[in-house]
Amino acid sequence: MNLQSELNKTSLFQNLELTANQVVEGFISGIHKSPFHGFSAEFAEHKIYNNGESTKHIDWKLFAKTDKLYTKRYEEETNLRCHMILDSSASMYYPEVKQLGIGNLNKIGFGVLAIAALMNILKRQRDAVGLSVYSDEYHLYTPEKGSERHHQMLLAKLSEISMQAKPAKATETYTYLHLIAEKIKRRSLIFLFTDMFQTATDDEKLFDALRHLKYNKHEVILFHLLDKDKESRFNFENTPKRYIDVETGEHIDLYSDNIKEAYEKSVGAYFQALKMKCAQYRIKYVEVDVKGDFSTIFNTYMTERQKFL
Repeated sequence: MNLQSELNKTSLFQNLELTANQVVEGFISGIHKSPFHGFSAEFAEHKIYNNGESTKHIDWKLFAKTDKLYTKRYEEETNLRCHMILDSSASMYYPEVKQLGIGNLNKIGFGVLAIAALMNILKRQRDAVGLSVYSDEYHLYTPEKGSERHHQMLLAKLSEISMQAKPAKATETYTYLHLIAEKIKRRSLIFLFTDMFQTATDDEKLFDALRHLKYNKHEVILFHLLDKDKESRFNFENTPKRYIDVETGEHIDLYSDNIKEAYEKSVGAYFQALKMKCAQYRIKYVEVDVKGDFSTIFNTYMTERQKFL
C-alpha cells in the first residue's frame, strides 16, 4: 500500500463519524417536514404519546412548543438492542467510485454511512449496537454494546470496509444469516443492508435464512440497496458495451436496448418475490436507492423503534 492510499484511508476514517453526524443533524433540522415533527426537540428523552396510555408522564411544556403529545422516557425505557448486518461482497461496491462522499456513494458506501448514522442516533439514545459483516465468509461479529470504545471500533471497521481494494467475489447470504441468527440471543432490532444479489441463487435457502432471523422475537428490517437507474431500469447508453458480473467474472457484449425490456421484467419479478416473501415472514422490506438521501433509513428506524419498545 502506498503512502497516498494510506492517507486517503486515514482521512476517510477520521471523517466518517463527522459525516454521519452531519447526515443525522441534517435530517433532524428538516424533521418538521416529516410525520415526526417535534421529535428532534428531545431526541433521546421523549417518545410519542399513544392513545390509551396514562397521561401521567406527558410533557406539557413540550406540548406547548410543538402542539404534539410526548411522554417523558426514563432511562430504563431507552435500552434498545440493535444489530446491523452488512453484505460486503463485490456487487456491493458497484458503481465504482473514486472518492466516497455524501452525494457520491456506491452501495457499500451508502450502507456504511447509513449504519454509522444510525449508530450516531443509537449513541444519543444510550442504546446498544452490534455489527456483523459477511460476503464469501463471516468477516466480523461484534455483540451489542453501548460503550464509546465499542462505538469507535465499529466506525474504524466500517471505514475499512468502505475502502476495501479487493472485495470478496462470492456472496453466501443464506449461510451467514443462519450463523448470525444463532449468535443473537436477546431480542433485538435487526437491520440487514444488502443488494440481495447472490453468486449462486437458491431462493428457498435465502428465505429460510431470513425467517431464521425472526427467531427469539427479533424484528428484522431488510434495506435492499440498489442503484435504481442502472440495476432496476438498466438505463445505459445504447452503444456496444461489455457487461461483466463482478462476482463470477462472466460477461456479455450487447446493446443495452436489446435486453432492457426483458431485464426490467426479470429483475422486477425477483424484487416482487422478495417483497412477498418478506411480507409472509413479517420482515420489513425497504427498497433504497443509493443515489437518494437517508430519509427512508431514518424514518423506517424511527417507526420500527416506536413499535419495538
